[in-house]
Amino acid sequence: MPWELVVGIVALVVGLVALTLSVVLLRRSRAAAPAPTPPGPQTRPAGPRVAVVVNPSKEHTRQVAETVRRLAAEAALPEPRFYDTTVDDPGTGQARQALEDGADVVVAAGGDGTVRAVADGLVGTGRPMGIIPAGTGNLLARNLDLPLADVEDAFAVVLGGVDRTIDVGRLKIVRPAQEDAAEAGSEHLFLVIAGLGFDAAMVADADDALKARVGWVAYFLAGVRHLHGRRLLARIEVDDRPPVEARLRTVMVGNCGRLPGGITLLPDAVIDDGELDVAAIDTRGGLAGWAQLLGEVVAQGMGVQNDLKLKIGRIDHVRAKRATIVVEEGEQAQVDGEVLGRAVELATWVEPGALVVRTPAVR
Repeated sequence: MPWELVVGIVALVVGLVALTLSVVLLRRSRAAAPAPTPPGPQTRPAGPRVAVVVNPSKEHTRQVAETVRRLAAEAALPEPRFYDTTVDDPGTGQARQALEDGADVVVAAGGDGTVRAVADGLVGTGRPMGIIPAGTGNLLARNLDLPLADVEDAFAVVLGGVDRTIDVGRLKIVRPAQEDAAEAGSEHLFLVIAGLGFDAAMVADADDALKARVGWVAYFLAGVRHLHGRRLLARIEVDDRPPVEARLRTVMVGNCGRLPGGITLLPDAVIDDGELDVAAIDTRGGLAGWAQLLGEVVAQGMGVQNDLKLKIGRIDHVRAKRATIVVEEGEQAQVDGEVLGRAVELATWVEPGALVVRTPAVR
């Protein structure tokens, strides 16, 4: 046999042996290799789930949504959920729905009406309310030292602030018999201040277009028209004390006392002391009385008390857990800057520690 043929046969045999070994080793390696792990559920960003209740008719809505989404993404938070208010439901139902959807914090993005409605949906739940102020007065935001003019700063408080438990006020309104009987005895929540008389008439007459242009100054201009209005006769009863009758301009019941324009109407009011502050305000003597009243407000805001008895512009106030104001004829009533219409009786009371609000870390 030629030696070339022998060499060829040997090479063929060696190749077949090598191929067989390769196949065997490949099968063993595949058998030994762990099975690939099936893809699991995608993990979502950790962190608080933020819900935002917003009035879609306001100009600020788009800016709020864009800013909140961007800041949440930068903080690696879950995508915020937005809930639009409606005419029939200005925020209470939306806040409750947000809780059902698992929100950790519910943000009221709007004015005092939106804040009040969202708070009503969160009272007693222990879940915090954040605030992005976008109204004319922004009363609660002012009293909690929240940023008023910048959405980013306000949302930074939502993400990095501290929770504070505050009181809320409740009010039941009784209307004159000749007005809408279906509304008689209706109940409302307030966070800052409720009033009957001059202050409510001023709020009712403030022009909406002017408020959009000049803000809270519109209330001041409306108030000028009522400086010479009549005084009302009111019967005021606080807690279990005997009722007191007095002629005055307005009666206000406050949970806290800071108003726009740097005015502190109730300097001793504390938002978490479990009490309301009742202020009976009166002026006589025309413009001189109002001038003295203004001086009184400025002085008490600076911690100076005027104890003179014969004053033509005065504020008398007392602390109470409950207060009822009755007037002979219907007077305008308001809660946190929202007009309720005419009333002959306001019954108010405090719910201590009923609401949790996200506030700046340093007060």
